[in-house]
Amino acid sequence: MNIMAGKPGKLITVAGIDGAGKSTLAASLHSALKDSTEHTILVGKHTTEVPMSADLSQYVDDVNAVVYRRKPGVGAACGNHYWLFALAAWYTLQDQLIIKPALQAGVHVILDNAHHKILARYAVSPDVPTDLARQLFAHLTTPDLILFLHITADEALRRRNGDFSALEAGRTGSTGEAFISYQTHVTEELRRQATDATWASMDVTRKDADAVLTETLALLSECLDIRIP
Repeated sequence: MNIMAGKPGKLITVAGIDGAGKSTLAASLHSALKDSTEHTILVGKHTTEVPMSADLSQYVDDVNAVVYRRKPGVGAACGNHYWLFALAAWYTLQDQLIIKPALQAGVHVILDNAHHKILARYAVSPDVPTDLARQLFAHLTTPDLILFLHITADEALRRRNGDFSALEAGRTGSTGEAFISYQTHVTEELRRQATDATWASMDVTRKDADAVLTETLALLSECLDIRIP
């Protein structure tokens, strides 16, 4: 094992708009770290397993079902404030019961679907004060490195083959133009968040998955002293 006894793990999160390749990078990075014998877990949108506790795992899964596995017509009816608080509850549970214990045990955590995109979406929304959203997520564990994947909104749409949800267009329409306009605004808000050294910006618009992983591994070596042989 490359992690020293008693040394906490690193929290590495992936940020970017829909279609930027966040899940692809998170999965490939997790595999690369595991292959190098680094103790690592991948935490994503539906990660609900709480080690050594079936009851807590069931509870986290129940909350996940409420937030992410609802019927399509439910989302818009409940309103932005409800979903903000529901998402804050979900991220709090995942942080408290899965991420923090792993880090304390010396395990690196690769976090896909981090809350930064949620904050960017609410900053675009006129219905919810930006400061409220920021306060609700302020207690979450601070990442050691945030991999910010830059991609143009039209390239993101192309990667999605024109397939996107109403939420991914900000509920502003069903056209590709609606998706591009909304995701462009979300990108601008993510850039406003990227104000300190924990954010590492990567232009991935014209790069394939292997090239993005190679660049990411170089950043891990430079920023976190995590080296993959």
